[in-house]
Amino acid sequence: MRKDFLPFAKPQISEDAIADVADSLRSGWITTGPKAARFEEAFRETVSASWAMAVNSATAGLHLSLLGLGIGPGDEVITTPMTFVATVNTIIHTGAKPVFADIDRTTLNIDPARVADAVTSRTKAIIPVHFAGRPCDMEAIDSIAKKHDLAMIEDAAHALGSSRKDKAVGSDRGPRHCAVFSFHPTKNITTGEGGMVCTGDEYLAESVSVLRQHGMSKGAWNRYAVTGTPHYDVLKPGFKYNMLDIQAAIGLDQLKRLAEFNRRRAEIVATYRTALADTPGLILPSEPEPGDVHSWHIFTPLVDVDKLGFSRDEFMSRMREHNIGTALHYQAAHLFTCIRDACGSEKGDLPNAEYVSDRIVSLPLFPAMTDSDIDDTIEAIRGVCANG
Repeated sequence: MRKDFLPFAKPQISEDAIADVADSLRSGWITTGPKAARFEEAFRETVSASWAMAVNSATAGLHLSLLGLGIGPGDEVITTPMTFVATVNTIIHTGAKPVFADIDRTTLNIDPARVADAVTSRTKAIIPVHFAGRPCDMEAIDSIAKKHDLAMIEDAAHALGSSRKDKAVGSDRGPRHCAVFSFHPTKNITTGEGGMVCTGDEYLAESVSVLRQHGMSKGAWNRYAVTGTPHYDVLKPGFKYNMLDIQAAIGLDQLKRLAEFNRRRAEIVATYRTALADTPGLILPSEPEPGDVHSWHIFTPLVDVDKLGFSRDEFMSRMREHNIGTALHYQAAHLFTCIRDACGSEKGDLPNAEYVSDRIVSLPLFPAMTDSDIDDTIEAIRGVCANG
């Protein structure tokens, strides 16, 4: 057994990023300013979006996107139960009702056929989640959205660097569409906390930009810079959701290393696949479709509880005994108390999501993992599964 604990995820911050943060601190410009603007431009170019708006979390980005699209009381928004609760909470915060469509057990993404079944006269938007970084079937979901004149918000928190049929997740897909990315410390790049809203819809971009900073017509950078003017208007009752230059300084360096980070993630996944292919009681994630690029934010096999004779939670506990960290992504969101109260959902409503929720586990996966870390993880998994 290894001596030190291996976490399931760990950010990798370079000395260049640390130096740039220090530069921001010394400059006196630590809130939203020139580095945030540069980060937005670099990110926009990376994902081929017309506009990119930096915010203080992906949760904020989802909330602002819903509001910018006019989602509110009486509306319904279709999404997946296999997501972090933030996706669902933001719908509730607007006064709208989340409506869940079950997942495909193979891809773990929302099932377009179930999305089509869930559309009603009150449906106003769809939020597909690119689970683990695997792109959703956007052609099918886009077709449903266009047929019923629905807005689209891609929850791309896992999917920076992913693409679907040569089209990057986050790139322009037409009016009333956007994609929201996360820069939480576990994500493919980090700013500590933070997020980005990308869109090709100019009206939506303007709405998000205004709403993220109190609804003001100008941010601090426009008012306090050398060429700025002090006067502004308040166009809408907005929020305090802006990204700091301190965060953007980290993000600028992280974005330069995205390809390197994602290559290493793919290498680790390939090693896991080869080494664990015949491990009893472990169902490995399916390969992405030909032509798609998977960002591998997380690697999430299913624990076959029937073959092993013990639960996923017991698997995680035994891995901890080997000093190997794991994580749970995710519990099926429709079964949380507050969401059941809001939606009227019950156990048994979404059998595929519930099956996966009871069995899924996230293995260690981050670019700074050494080959020895990977070997230790594989050895521990084999030992746990062999001793069922």
